[in-house]
Amino acid sequence: MRNILCLLLLIGCTQLIAQREVIDKVVAIIGGELVLLSEVEEQFALMEAQNGNLPKDARCVIVDQLMANKLLLNQSKLDSIEVSDAEVEDQLDARIERILSFMNNDVTQFEDYYGQSINEVKEQFREDLRNQLLIERMRGQVISSVTVTPSEVKAFFESIPRDSLPYFNSEVEVGEIVFKPIVNLEERQKAVKLLEDLKQQVEAGADFAELAAKHSDDGSARAGGDLGWAKRGRYVPEFEAEAFKLEPNEISPVVESEFGFHIIQMMERRGNSIRVRHILIKPEITDTDLDLAKAHLDSVRQLILLDSMSFSQAVKQFSDKNVQSYNNDGRMVNPATGNTFFETGDLEPDIYFTIDTMEVKGISAPFEFRDPTGEIYYRIVQLQSRTAPHKANLKQDYSKIQQAAIDSKKNEFISDWITKKVESTYIKLDLMYGDCPNLEKWRRSSKTLVRTRP
Repeated sequence: MRNILCLLLLIGCTQLIAQREVIDKVVAIIGGELVLLSEVEEQFALMEAQNGNLPKDARCVIVDQLMANKLLLNQSKLDSIEVSDAEVEDQLDARIERILSFMNNDVTQFEDYYGQSINEVKEQFREDLRNQLLIERMRGQVISSVTVTPSEVKAFFESIPRDSLPYFNSEVEVGEIVFKPIVNLEERQKAVKLLEDLKQQVEAGADFAELAAKHSDDGSARAGGDLGWAKRGRYVPEFEAEAFKLEPNEISPVVESEFGFHIIQMMERRGNSIRVRHILIKPEITDTDLDLAKAHLDSVRQLILLDSMSFSQAVKQFSDKNVQSYNNDGRMVNPATGNTFFETGDLEPDIYFTIDTMEVKGISAPFEFRDPTGEIYYRIVQLQSRTAPHKANLKQDYSKIQQAAIDSKKNEFISDWITKKVESTYIKLDLMYGDCPNLEKWRRSSKTLVRTRP
């Protein structure tokens, strides 16, 4: 469990992975960036905990990876690449929320486990996470121009020994049309009335944070509705427009967003950044609302079956614009691979059982599902393709082979980029890693190599 929770924060989890007495020192310098012995040892401990016995050269591999990342980080700063505060905060919040989900949203358990408050943990990891995002952005910029031609895809495929070609299990492509039930007017009015009553209580002297903790329908309730510091662009437009109008301690009128209804209180303003708290009320979805949503999608299904419109046209006209598949012509994307192919075992159970006996181009009846936040939606799905188990070939698996060819070319490209940058970057490497063959590129030029004894 500790390894999982550490990985959710940072790959290195540099201070929380284990309590070890390591006398720290700088083992490498790349431009203006340092690699510390503690980083190497903590990465090693994490890998060992995940994989058991490691090869003898594991530390060599770790140092190589750390130096490559530091080189990317150094170059990102030279190129003035930026990561916004809002991006960092969103990533931190998402990771904290994921950790809390492992702990049944028990803040006390979180604080006991880490020995720090949520805000203290976020503060500890904020700069490291910013650096991670800079590294990812720099890497993306370096390889952004990498493409492959059809002839390169063919050459890549033909370079794979015939006895090494992968064997693909049966796979499917699935399209979906998603509809979110519409809350009826009575429940909407109840939510607005509750928020108006809560606003009056605060104006009469009640504590906003206590009311948020009791009534708010989102994770911020644990912090009294406090959403932390944010600049423009972090919140959904309706919420942000109202929040930035407020003066300190002022409370907004009821605001509607895609998440529900809010009242917002300004806590602090600092330049272009604000710190607000809110109370979110999500109107209750009634059984009647659900029945209407299901009937609506069933009518869409009938239009497609009667050839009144294509599945693609129905996606554009009726599907929820906020789901990923909307901008992919309705095709669902496999999060494990990034493409549209799923082995049947990778599908959500309700989709698997829905399409199990379906013919290609068949369309399901509407069925209910919940998104990661617990919101209820309905979807209809279309089985768009199904392949039998087979050995990889260009005809059936071109997109997968193309992606593998692109990934291979990107790896070669970034390796070449690192080799060239090493020649123009100030580098020191400790003698303790002098016997690592894979670090030769860092030692190639004597003017960039300074060995220091432990």
